[in-house]
Amino acid sequence: MRAITADQFIPIELVFNPNWWYRTAGISFDRSFYFDAETRISNDVIMRRVLYERFGEMGMGESDPQPRPIIGSQHVAGGFVIPALLGAEIQFAKDAAPQPLPMTMDVGQIEAFEKPDFRSTWPMNVFIAQMDALEAEWGYVVGGMNTDGLLNAAYHLYGQNLFVDFYEAPDRVRRLLRLIGDLIVDVALYLRQRTGDCSIAVNRMVEHVDPLLFFHANCSVQMISPRSYRDIHLAVEQGMAERIQPYGIHHCGDNLHRMAPVYAELPLTMVDVGWGSDVTAVREALPGVFLNLRLDPVRMLQATAEEITADTEGLLKAAGPLENAGVCCINMDYRTPDDNIWALYEVVERIRRI
Repeated sequence: MRAITADQFIPIELVFNPNWWYRTAGISFDRSFYFDAETRISNDVIMRRVLYERFGEMGMGESDPQPRPIIGSQHVAGGFVIPALLGAEIQFAKDAAPQPLPMTMDVGQIEAFEKPDFRSTWPMNVFIAQMDALEAEWGYVVGGMNTDGLLNAAYHLYGQNLFVDFYEAPDRVRRLLRLIGDLIVDVALYLRQRTGDCSIAVNRMVEHVDPLLFFHANCSVQMISPRSYRDIHLAVEQGMAERIQPYGIHHCGDNLHRMAPVYAELPLTMVDVGWGSDVTAVREALPGVFLNLRLDPVRMLQATAEEITADTEGLLKAAGPLENAGVCCINMDYRTPDDNIWALYEVVERIRRI
């Protein structure tokens, strides 16, 4: 991990829901947002400019953004590439993130499942052809894609029987997770080799810590116990971490303190601390790891600025040392009051000046 410089001390990141971009900047998240190169490049310029106009004082956006050969947006969360490679149909909407539709394979299909060749499978075959064209025209390519996570992707294939088979057919689950883990790392390594970025689209805080960092989305891990994670999931993640470093974990659930002692068996650089987690306990379990402290986007929508101030202060008080921490709010709604966003910034600025 790179040393945190003065301008990065307690970095802040904001990521807005597609409905915010649709209402604020008129950006539609239909298929063209992802697959049409000209639309993608134009929207990237708009997004960087709008962030500067609204929150430039916080260091967001750019005053005069120029077009760049971007293959995947770095300003919205939500991944569909891995589920699509696994065969899921993807539903697009003008004001929402892409939604993989459930497949719910039967036992025979799960046991026969094999890892696809991402280079020849939609949508990566389309993106690879576009990267080749952009690189031929511009000399380089930037941007990345959200490469999702093991349980997230497995659930699209398996449905709720995935968790039943943790107990009734654990070897079947382990095999599937290994295949998905290999695919995720294959894609992440390829993206990083082409663009220098494989996870900023998972959480923009990655850019402050180490742009090369791989950030694995463990959203669904909050649905299983630490024992189940250790028995079924941990060995697969350890294998992933052996292949791609530096390594980090996105854990958006409110129970990171329960999983952190097991996560400590991974070579972690950064971890997302889901709102509601016991931050003090997380720091004790992961003393050398960068903690990205997440505020709750629903609470940001509903609480007062004074309450957001108290929330931010509480997180930072529990997270020390602060040179190894940042604050973010991800997936904020278009109705989120700007006053609440400025409240979290003002808390961080006050601490930076001490």
